[in-house]
Amino acid sequence: MITLEVRRHSLRKNTGGSQLSQAGVELARKVGESIGPFAVVATSVSPRTRETAVAMGFAVDQECVTLATDPGVYAESEQSPWWLDEHPFAALAKVLETGGAYHRYAHALAALWRDLLTPLADGQAVLVVGHSGELEAGLVACLPEADHRTWGKSLACCEGARLTFDTRFRTVEFLRLP
Repeated sequence: MITLEVRRHSLRKNTGGSQLSQAGVELARKVGESIGPFAVVATSVSPRTRETAVAMGFAVDQECVTLATDPGVYAESEQSPWWLDEHPFAALAKVLETGGAYHRYAHALAALWRDLLTPLADGQAVLVVGHSGELEAGLVACLPEADHRTWGKSLACCEGARLTFDTRFRTVEFLRLP
C-alpha cells in the first residue's frame, strides 16, 4: 500500500498575512519529529503551508494550485456552514452531494492527491500540507461511502489524516493532537 498523509498548516501570526508564528514553527517541529519519511512533499501556494512543511523538517517538492478561487465554493460554504455542525464531516458530505462547486473542488483535490500517489512504489508515502475546508473536503471525496459521523471535528492546526491507497483510497486514520 501507498500512504497519503494530509496535515493542516500550523499556527499563523495574529498580525495578518500568511506566515507562521513562532508557536506555529515550534508546533510544526514537534509534529515533524514523529512523522515521515515521505517520497513527495506537496503544499498549497500559500506561504504558511510551505513554512509548515519546512518547520516539520521536510523539503517541499511541489506546490499545488487548487480551485479555491471559485466563488461558488465560498457561496456554498456560506449557505451551509458545515464546520459548525456537531458532525462537520457528515454535514460537508451533504454539501458535496449537491454536485455543485464544492463537490467539484473536493473531487479535484482527491484527483490531485491520486496523481501524487500513482507514480509511487508500494510502501512509499506522500505528505500534503493544506488548509481547513480544503483537507476535509478532499478526505470526504476520497472516501465518499465512509461513516463521516465518526470522523470527529474539523482539523485543527497540524492535525491531519493518513489514508492508504492502492488503486483507490482504502482506509483513513485521523491524526489528532492532544
